[in-house]
Order: sequence, then C-alpha cells, then structure tokens
Amino acid sequence: MFVVIVTYIKPLEVIDKYLAEHRAFLDEGYKKDFFVVSGTQNPRVGGIIISQLKSREQLEKLLKQDPFSLQEAAEYKIIEFTPTRHHKNFSPFIDLLP
Repeated sequence: MFVVIVTYIKPLEVIDKYLAEHRAFLDEGYKKDFFVVSGTQNPRVGGIIISQLKSREQLEKLLKQDPFSLQEAAEYKIIEFTPTRHHKNFSPFIDLLP
C-alpha cells in the first residue's frame, strides 16, 4: 500500500482553479479501485491519498495524470508500507494486496 502526501506548491487560488478536475481524477481512481481514501490536510497545505495499487511505478505514472501535477501545482511524496495490522472493516482493501 502507499500513502501519498500531496503538497501544494502554488497559491490556493491556483489550486482552487483545478480542484474540480483533481476531484474528477480522484473519482476515476476510486472507480478503478486505485484509491482507498483521500482528503485535504489541515491546515490546507495539500492532501493525502492512500492507494492499494500493486506497484510504486504504476502509482507514479498515475499521479502524473493528476491535474495538480499537470499544472505543476503540487508535489507528491510516496511512502510505501506493508500493512501488518488493520481493522476488520479494512480487510477488503488488504485482501487486494499481493
């Protein structure tokens, strides 16, 4: 699994300009079971995405399609981890992992 830390590198006015497109990108990722959860950081300096994609390379390629990336409005830090414990309701996501 992966945690993606999204950090805005442009002012919020620019971020807001592409927010609807970014959310559509996320919606498509959810439809394809690429993402588990996402949301805005508090304070609003970026966001967090948790992904159950199988490979870092696949995730990096996908994130390059995010409108925030295309507009050079955000940077992405990817942290890969192996879940060793989880809540029982989280099992469907863990079961997708290799």
